[in-house]
Parts: sequence; structure tokens; C-alpha cells
Amino acid sequence: MVRRPLADDQHGPDTFVVTSEVAMDTGQAEPATGSGRRLRELIARTECVLFDFDGPICRLFPPSRAREVVERQLHWLENRGLEAPLTSEEIAEGDTMAVLGAVDTRYRGSDLAVEFEAWLTREEMAAARSAYPTEWADPLIRTWHATGCRLAIVTNNSPAAAARYVENRGIGYCFAPHVYGRTHDLDRLKPDPDSLMRGLEGLGADPAATLMIGDSASDCQAAYAAGVSFLGYGPRADKETRLRKGGAELVVRSLEPVLRLVVGRGAAERA
Repeated sequence: MVRRPLADDQHGPDTFVVTSEVAMDTGQAEPATGSGRRLRELIARTECVLFDFDGPICRLFPPSRAREVVERQLHWLENRGLEAPLTSEEIAEGDTMAVLGAVDTRYRGSDLAVEFEAWLTREEMAAARSAYPTEWADPLIRTWHATGCRLAIVTNNSPAAAARYVENRGIGYCFAPHVYGRTHDLDRLKPDPDSLMRGLEGLGADPAATLMIGDSASDCQAAYAAGVSFLGYGPRADKETRLRKGGAELVVRSLEPVLRLVVGRGAAERA
């Protein structure tokens, strides 16, 4: 495999561009299993891809930082004599979206909810400057784009933060202008399919030929509600378990086998 490092190199395979000189060794990367065959068939029929942002593309907040942000969210509410009930698991996971959803449920339509969302957006914008890329995400995005596949980001995060990150990574052109994130209408966060429907409309995509890649049960539910196929990204056993419980039929631990299948498809189409 020929690899070329990006100018803004961060150590790891995610920083390599897969060129047209890639060796055709994709068959070795795909297990001869039922799930492997389904993944190959899924990639073969995909014309458009909707990427969730935090997880499949990057880690916006590292685990320790995510827990810190959640604690600051809760402190922000406590200072105003308010609360957002969370499970211990959500706090341990640093689930900022869980806090935002709880605030929206309890204080929907209030100035407080608007102010709280604006505060989180500022945190996300700052984090986007130093977010670390998901392994294999950059070359997968570049390669899929190079094969003519249309791409969009559909996220519960701030669309401005997502756009900042991909521009800083040098992959903004693969998505522009199709970055669809949360709006002030917080009840449209996933699992509501709103951002996916906007992505489909923006791309002019056929849902039957569209794939979403996400790392949460809410992503899976939104994908099925929008009528698109879903591929779960679960780099850890607990993430995979939650995805499968949430309805995901196909889950990968790494994006590398997806990349190899995309490379193989592109080479086959050029042959």
C-alpha cells in the first residue's frame, strides 16, 4: 500500500492518503463470514454516505475532557438552581448530548435552553481545534470522495464545530457544503432523523443507495427512520454491545476494512 502523509501529520494511519497505486490486497482484509459478505454488498451499492461526526470522524472531546465538560455543564445548571438528571453511566461516559437532551426536555423553548446550547457550541468550537482523528477516517473519507461517492456530515454537534474540524484536517472539500448539525430546535436531535433528512435532500440522495456510519443507538434509530442503511462503528466491546442492542445489524471495530472495500470497489470500477 502506498501512503502519503498529510501536511498536518498526526502520527497514525489516519494521516495517510490512499492513492491510486494502492495494492489490490483487499480480499485479505475482509473475513469470509456472513457479516463480511453483507458489508461488501453494502459498500457495493452505496452512492452516498452520511457520517456522524463525533466518533466516526474524530473524538471531539477525549474521555477525560468529555467528563470535565459534563461536570461543567452540571455546574452551570447548579449555579442557576437547576438540574439535569443523568445516569451514572452518562456522567462516566462524558455524554454532553445527554445533558443537552435533558435540558431540552425539562426547559424546552426557554431562554435558558438557548443559552445552554450556545455555551456548549462554544465548547465544541474550541475542542474542534485539537480534536484527534478517528483511526482510518481521513483516508476513508478521501478515498470515498475520490471514487465519486457523495458525502455529508449529520451530527448532534454544532455544524460550525464539525465544519471547523474537517477544514483544519484538510478534508472539508470532501463534504462542503453538506454539514448538517443541530439547530435551536433541540427536539430534532437524533434519534429524530431531521439532520439525515436534510443531508439526503442536500445531496439529492436516494435513501436506498445511502449509508449512514454512526457510533450510537440514536444514530441507528435515526438512520432507519430516514430509510437509509446503517453501519455501526464500535471500537470497544461496550460500544458494539450498545449498538447491537440499539438495532445495528452490522458493526465494525475499525474503519480499515471499510476503507479496503472502498479501495477495491474503486479499482474494480476503473478496470
